[in-house]
Order: sequence, then C-alpha cells, then structure tokens
Amino acid sequence: MGSIKQDIKETYLGVYETAQEKWSDFTQFLVEAWPILAILLLGLMGVWWYADPPPPRHVVMATGQLGGSYHALGEKYAAFFEKKGITLELLPTKGAEENVAHLVDRKDPVQAAFVQAGAFKPHDIVGVQSLGTISYDPIWLFYRGTEVNTNDYQEIKARSRYFLNSKISVGIKGSGTHAQAMKILKENGFEEGANFLYLSGAKAVEALQKGEIDAAFIVDAYEAPNIQTLLADPSLHLSAFPRAEAYARLLPYMQILKVPAGGFSLIRNFPSRDIQLMASTTNLLIDDRMHPALQFLFLEAAREINGKATFFSERGEFPAFKNTGLPQSPVALHYEKNGSPLLMTYLPFWLAELVNRLIFVLLPFCALAYPVLLTLPGYRNKRMLRKINQLYGILKTYEQELINNFQPENKDEYLKKLDLLEYQALQLKVSKNMSGDYYSLRTSIDYVRNCLNRGVHPYQFNEENGGV
Repeated sequence: MGSIKQDIKETYLGVYETAQEKWSDFTQFLVEAWPILAILLLGLMGVWWYADPPPPRHVVMATGQLGGSYHALGEKYAAFFEKKGITLELLPTKGAEENVAHLVDRKDPVQAAFVQAGAFKPHDIVGVQSLGTISYDPIWLFYRGTEVNTNDYQEIKARSRYFLNSKISVGIKGSGTHAQAMKILKENGFEEGANFLYLSGAKAVEALQKGEIDAAFIVDAYEAPNIQTLLADPSLHLSAFPRAEAYARLLPYMQILKVPAGGFSLIRNFPSRDIQLMASTTNLLIDDRMHPALQFLFLEAAREINGKATFFSERGEFPAFKNTGLPQSPVALHYEKNGSPLLMTYLPFWLAELVNRLIFVLLPFCALAYPVLLTLPGYRNKRMLRKINQLYGILKTYEQELINNFQPENKDEYLKKLDLLEYQALQLKVSKNMSGDYYSLRTSIDYVRNCLNRGVHPYQFNEENGGV
C-alpha cells in the first residue's frame, strides 16, 4: 500500500515540477520576447480597428407621420435600443416614399426605416437591404351609406364607381396608404379621380365620422387608434375582399387575413360573416453599410416587440423573411438560420460586441503567434547559449590577459573580476536541458580562480622549473 502512495506522490511531484518548469520557461519567454509579441498584437489591433470598427452609438431611423402607428412603433424600438446603450433617433416622415429616399441617398444619415411592401419599386432602389418583415398592415376601406353585399359582384362594381365619383380619401401622396389604394384601384381598372382627397389617417377618420367624405382607404395595424375608432363606429361599414386570392396572385407581396364572424365585436356580431382582408407587410429596411452588430440589435428588437401575438399574427411569427421585395441582408440570413450570436444572449450588448470583435483579432494573433510559441524551447536555448558564450568570451579575455600580462600585485583585482563574472552567471535562468553548459561555465570560472590562488601560478613562467 505504501509503495502505491509513494508512486502517486512521485508522479504528482513529477507532474508538478514539469508544469513549474514549463511555466517558468513560458514566463521567461514572455519577458524576452514581449516586444515582438507586442508589435504583432498592435499591428493586428490596427487592422482590426480599420476592418471592423465598433458600431456607432447613434442611429437615425425614418418612421412615419407624427402620431401614426409607425412613429409609435419607432418609439418602442428607441426604448429597446436605449437599454442597450444605443441612441435611436426617430425621424418623422410623410411615409414610405420619403423613407426610401432617405435610405437611397448615400449621404443621408438615416440608416433604417419602416416601409410597407408594395409601396416602392425594388428595381429602382440601390444600396438598401431588408432585415425582414415585422408586421401585417391590413388595407381597410371604410365607407358610409348602404352596406354592400360582398357576394354580389355587380353591386360591388357599382359601389366602386360611386366611390370614384364621391369624396374618398386615398392617403397622403408618398405614403403607404396612397400606394396600396392606387394599386388596388388600378387592378380594378380605375384611374385616379378628381374627387380623391389626400388626407392623413387621423384627418380621414375625422372627416369620415363627420360625414365630410364618403369613404377612406387606411393602411394601418389593427391595434392602431385610428382603426379602433372606425371599427367601433356602428354607422360605418368595412369593405371586405372576397376576391383576395386573385389580388394575392396579381400582387405577390399581398397577404390574406381571415376574420371570423363577430371577430371585431361579438356584441354587434361585426362582421356578420367570415370575411377576408388584404394586407401589406411592414419591411424593416436598412442602409447596406449598417454595422452588423446594429443589424442584430434591430432583429432582436423586432423579435421582442413584433414577435408577440396580435389579432392577426401568432407569437414568434415576426420577424419573417419572405416576400420582402429587396435583397435580404446577410445578417438577416444568418439570424433566420441561427438566431442572434450566443454572446448577445448572455452578455450586455456592448460587452458581447466587444468580445465578438476581439475574437476577430485573437484568432489571427494566435495563428501567427502559435509558430513562435512552438519555437519557444529552441529560441530560448539559442538566447541562453548566446549569453553563456558571451560570458565564456569575457572569461577567455581575462585568461588571455593573465597569460600575456600577469601582475601578482593585481591578484585581488583579477579575483574581483572573476567574482563579478560568476555573479553574472548566477543571474542566468536556464532550463534543465541547458544545465550542462551552465555548470561548465561556472566550473571554468572556478578553474581560472583556482589557477590564480595556487602557490606557483600557472600563468607565470617559472624559469627554474622550465615550464608554465
């Protein structure tokens, strides 16, 4: 039993001594080679800073009209960004057309925007990418008067012509509402009428309730205050889209939303039957030069804010990455397959981003430093052998001086020089495989010292003995 304990103890001591020796060699290497490693690291840090600069702490985002749902959504994004230490400045605009113009202008500070699908021409846009769609934007057509029988095509067509000759709001020019209304009217063979009014959502709601207009197109979320106001007004009717499948084929970005009977109000049984609505989607568009870390942050905001269950969407349905109409950002492609980087899940944004960028430096640094580290033993041995040889050279010079110009009265001075040389040798930190050369040096120093201390000095010619 004792022999086993002894074997374990000896094994432990062997491992400990080996580790201690390796650590000593490594620290000594760092002491000797730190200038080279420091220059290498600084060079890589410079490349890193140039190739992958840190993300800006201030981002400008175009939203929509003040008081509109897009601007309200932007405020939620700004609050999310603020928690991450980033300032998201919101820029109110008239709508989709202006938002796209900001992104296309390469000198414009705007880097992100909410834009409805179908409200822009993809082939005319350069330098803009999509981070996916983040919500449904139903197309609502509210009207006054007699309710139209949605199963009677002739009645629908007659009512449509009536609307064209009446006062109808089609949204502010340049807005998503105007773009969607014009597309739907065009697909039905109607052109822009002289009685069209270009009102904002809030003004259209007010005019419709006061009876100043007969109908209004509004493209907005179900939860938007304007939509809730109109849905709650029993004097108004909502036009459904019984031919929604046809619209979806003609306008591929369109989505079909189904509303069950009583879905908007069980008390009023509104709608009185199952209906279909058409919807565009909100695209989260960005300048393609946006820092990847900020893109991941936008996607995380979309997941947290827009990923909740709503009247028309299920939990986790957004962000979605189909029918965006523009090239998808590589970051969005990565996010779709893998989600956010693991570090962003567990670390604060600034720390996760810093560590992620440092990896960009440390990996090539290790790749370059690894061969250097592999040559550590040979490098140290050569350096140590050079130092030992330098001391040997000094010793040889002393010995040559004793042979050629020995002066007995200077014996103490010679011994002091040898003591100093031995002190320098003692300061050397050598590995075990260099011990032979190290002790050979010290033995040589002792040999010269012993020669000086002999009664008959070997460096002084003795005529009587006829020798050295």
